[in-house]
Amino acid sequence: MGGLRGDPRGWWERGRALSAANPLVVDIGIALLVQGAMTMPFVVPRAAGLPPATWGAYGLSTLTVLPLVWRRRAPLAVLFAVLTANALYGLAADGPGQPLPYTGLVVVYTIAALSPARKRLVTGAVLLVAVPVGVWLNTRSARELTFSLIVFTAAYVFGRLTDARQRANRVEAEQAAARERARIAREMHDILSHAVSLMIVQAEAGPVAVRAAPERAEAAFDAISSTGRDAMTQLRRMLGVLREGDDDSAAPREPQPGLAELPALLDRVRAGGLDVTYGTSGDVRPVPEAVAATVFRIVQESLTNTVRHAGARTVAVQLTYGSSDLDVRVTDDGHGPRPGRGGRGHGLAGIRERAAAHGGSAVTGRGADGRGFEVRVTIPVPAAAEVAR
Repeated sequence: MGGLRGDPRGWWERGRALSAANPLVVDIGIALLVQGAMTMPFVVPRAAGLPPATWGAYGLSTLTVLPLVWRRRAPLAVLFAVLTANALYGLAADGPGQPLPYTGLVVVYTIAALSPARKRLVTGAVLLVAVPVGVWLNTRSARELTFSLIVFTAAYVFGRLTDARQRANRVEAEQAAARERARIAREMHDILSHAVSLMIVQAEAGPVAVRAAPERAEAAFDAISSTGRDAMTQLRRMLGVLREGDDDSAAPREPQPGLAELPALLDRVRAGGLDVTYGTSGDVRPVPEAVAATVFRIVQESLTNTVRHAGARTVAVQLTYGSSDLDVRVTDDGHGPRPGRGGRGHGLAGIRERAAAHGGSAVTGRGADGRGFEVRVTIPVPAAAEVAR
């Protein structure tokens, strides 16, 4: 019996996946439910004086339900088939009536939810004729006519609401996919740009070091190897997260780099010949993992820009913990931004996007003394007790 137990949400998700993969299964299920509802008047005792329900009448009622299996593929054709079958049932069979026009309501809902405006207009015109005619053939009462118009209008409204909700869900999914693509692009840019920049610097310095200081050449090649391995590890981590349906052991699932990995990052940059200083001030405390990963990437991109564009000899990384925020500054002594350019490539846009994602801000430009280049980012962070919770 234990094997039959399970999370109801899991069963619901599996059902949704099945319906998405094969809508015909859903349509058959709906047809069976409608058939079950229409069977009830045939199995309950009929009032005295009324003829008994016959198998022929039941067969005709089934004929009105059968077209629902194709309601998505040919909704207008199904509508006319249902109307024809209902007319045949009313004229040729003295069967029990139904409390609701189930088949017609399902078809109207389907057309309202899935069909373009032209088909919806045709449906409305057909119903304006078919409903009064059906009432006239049945009871000829204004009460039934009013009730029928209300329920068919409700089915149409529910269908339009379903269409609106599905459109909103699609837009939301597309926006989420666009945000994810932008995030992945930033991660790939930061990882590859940083690694390649350091490797180029080390590779260019290697031949000179071989002639002048062989021991430094060995360190340069070690730095190239270390940088390449680190880049591959981070890329495998990212690709492992992107893979869906693979075994958990197919790729590493380490957390994103954070503040604890900053010293190793700075060491790799130092190995390229850049003098890097690092300091913290204020009430140093843990920060959320997402913020820590963002700070790491911001520092990484800032150092990459320094290595690639600044022509600097020194760079300072300073983290200042305020009461409600974290201030990150990366300042170098290079030549600063080139005339006519406000920054150093697309990486600065990624820095601003990362800061904005956490409600922070980023300012870039010349250093405080008018020389070099500075990246300053301020990100709100909660108190230590709130992070712990």
